[in-house]
Parts: sequence; C-alpha cells; structure tokens
Amino acid sequence: MRQYDASQLIIHPVQRTNSGAEALVEVTPELAGWRYVSFQVRRVAAQEAFSAQTGESEVALVLLGGTATIETSRGTWRDIGKRKHVFEGLPYALYLPRHTAYTVQGVTECELAIASAPTEQDHEPRLVTPHDVVVEIRGGDHATRHINNIIPPGFPCQRLVVVEVYTPGGNWSSYPPHKHDIHRTDAQGRVIEADLEEIYYYQFDRPEGFAFQRIYTDAESPLHRAGYPIDAALLPRHNDVVLVPEGYHPVASPPGYTTYYLNVLAGSAQSLANSEDPAYAWVKETYQTQDARVPLYPIEQK
Repeated sequence: MRQYDASQLIIHPVQRTNSGAEALVEVTPELAGWRYVSFQVRRVAAQEAFSAQTGESEVALVLLGGTATIETSRGTWRDIGKRKHVFEGLPYALYLPRHTAYTVQGVTECELAIASAPTEQDHEPRLVTPHDVVVEIRGGDHATRHINNIIPPGFPCQRLVVVEVYTPGGNWSSYPPHKHDIHRTDAQGRVIEADLEEIYYYQFDRPEGFAFQRIYTDAESPLHRAGYPIDAALLPRHNDVVLVPEGYHPVASPPGYTTYYLNVLAGSAQSLANSEDPAYAWVKETYQTQDARVPLYPIEQK
C-alpha cells in the first residue's frame, strides 16, 4: 500500500519516434502501484507491424482509429476497424487469452489501445464488432453521457472490463461520484461492490481540449484507513491517462469540447458494482431529461 499525490495519478504521453515498437503512453502495475491493470496506446503506420505475447495475462486490443490485421497463434482477424478516430463511430476490439502470440499490422495508419490483466483462466479469443457493442445513454440533464460497452460484465473472461465514455461539453460523467475499492457481497452472495483498479485514457474532439477529474477517498477506502487518503484535482489533456487506485472519481467536460475516455478496470470481480457517494446521490432524483447531443454519432440498429 502506498501514498499517492496528484502528480502520481496522471500519466502523460511520451515523445514518440518513428518506431512502431514504442508506446505513446503506458501504465504498468509497478508504475501505478497496483496488481492488475496494464495499459498502453500505440500508433502504427500503414504496413508497419509490431509483435507481442499475452504471457500470463488476458488482453483486449481496442482499435481507437484506423484498420489493422491481427495475426495470432489462435487465429487471424483481417481488416478490422472502420472508424478513423474515436469520435466517428463504434469500435472494433479483439480479446485474446493468456499464452497467445500476436502481431498487429496497420492496413491504414491506426491507433490501438492494449489493456491487460493477469489471469488464471483460459477463454476463447473473441472479436468484438460494432454490432456487438451495447450503447447506453446514462444519467440525465448535465450528467448525460454516451457509453460504449466493449467488454462488459458477463463477457467470457476473468477480470477485464472495457468501456468507452463520451461526455458532451458542459456535462459531468462518473457522476454522482462512485467508488469501487472494497469487495462486498449481499446475503445471496451477489457482488454489490467490487475492488477494482481503473484507468481513464483521454482524448478530445479538439486537440487543445482538457477535462477536470477529482479523485477522493472516504473513511471506508483501504488507503484512507491506512493513513494515505487521496483528495486530488487533476487536469487531463489529450492522450493522458488518469489512474484511479481507490476512491470516488467524477469528471467534468468544459463547454465546447466533447470528452472521450476509455475505461479499463480489473480486480476482485469481472463487474462494475460500485457504491455512490451518499452526499451527492440525491442528484439523480432531480433529472428532468437527457441531453439531445447523445448518442454522439448514428448507432446502427441491431
């Protein structure tokens, strides 16, 4: 267990050379001070390729933009990905189990998010297409947001959960504030709060965009009980990653800018079970309508 200050909760992109072997931004468990979530984003030029192994982890490859062919020791998926960038349409993703070798080759220039978590289970590879992505409009009024469920709870894997969130300008998301830092079950054994690590990977529809995110613990959070409380206000910009080791973590999107973030979670259960901050949960009872700006783009009928 470690103490976090605000500077340790935000990871900035690195200056990238022309080599496809380099990550634009990367999070390892050692860097984050946690057990499960690893994450990186790579940009791959057309006809460029890189190879890797899943090792002892399950891996989700999310096409943020562009088209790629992914050859693996468990099969090949050709020409996946249609959108040019995250603000254009629904994603493609590929789930790979542990002990799998893979090579990603750019058919066009593409941007790829790679999320992983250690696993003791074996599941089948699975391509997620736009047809498979369940779109949800969550919240109301100025807390309305658009959710793309890529690897939702119930997906055949052990730990990973992956979703995309779009928050129109002037709106809030991850609101009312919620947390998931204690594993709790009800009398029937159902998970009512999972202990999850989480990353937020940010992009904006204009490159100078930014958001505000607060991370704060309460008396229940293990870090708080250990004498390491968190109360940090962060300013994520394009391609930044915010770490949420524990605590509540609401986000505000400034007027004029649509905020995108890719959430990756892993921990005690393949779940999004959480508890809301009781000081703010009442806000949900006041919603009158949903923001007409979402969904952000046309959604294909299924």
